[in-house]
Amino acid sequence: MTLEDGSSARIRPIRPDDEPKLVLLYDRLSRHTAYQRFFTVMQRLPIDRYHFFANVEYVRRLALVAECETGSGSQIVGVGRYERGDQPDRAEVAFVVEDGWQGRGLGKILLDSVLSAAAARGIERFQVYVLTENHRMLRLLSTRTRIDERHTEDGVTRLRFRRLDAGATTR
Repeated sequence: MTLEDGSSARIRPIRPDDEPKLVLLYDRLSRHTAYQRFFTVMQRLPIDRYHFFANVEYVRRLALVAECETGSGSQIVGVGRYERGDQPDRAEVAFVVEDGWQGRGLGKILLDSVLSAAAARGIERFQVYVLTENHRMLRLLSTRTRIDERHTEDGVTRLRFRRLDAGATTR
């Protein structure tokens, strides 16, 4: 994919052998970005979290990575994922984009790709928890999805939303 600034990234499903790349991605995240994704800051995520994140079965749990080529090989610069809940047509989503790759349109691409993959598997309704101060993510969701419900409590906003028709935006 060509991003808004002309750089390129490849979107693909995560694989179990991506675990070490996820460790490196987390290490490159600013404390602010790590906090916005995980609602806490840790020096390093526990190893079992990387294993859990990299090992999905591609239907109930799916993760897509954004990967770019560097002089030392490919590196993961963003991740979007969904996990089905108790209802088969509903899933929770989460996203993170490395700081240096933010503002290039990669979040839009990951969001659209994850929601399209979920729709192909019968998932039409989504839920996300976003820190209320994360205005960029809330703006992205409000322009690229149809929000059905918004609830804010203790600095966290829960959105329930649906995918927009292909190519449509609300603004």
